[in-house]
Amino acid sequence: MTEKSPIPADEICFGLDRATDERSLALFLKLFSRDQLLDALAPRLGDDEIEQVVNMLTALMRNHLQEKEYHELFLDDHDHHH
Repeated sequence: MTEKSPIPADEICFGLDRATDERSLALFLKLFSRDQLLDALAPRLGDDEIEQVVNMLTALMRNHLQEKEYHELFLDDHDHHH
């Protein structure tokens, strides 16, 4: 899967204000999750590092999303009825 539109890395700036931090976080994570980066980085991570990343992201979703939101927004499962 190739990213079609370039992600404006030069717009990433933290510490200015909340809105900029939120936009910057989204841009940062989009850059981080690009296939070419993860293809290079993932094999170099230790088991503990992989576990830390997964645990942190899972905890954030568990703390801030309802189960329905998790299924719709993360899993792209719009038929979840629990």
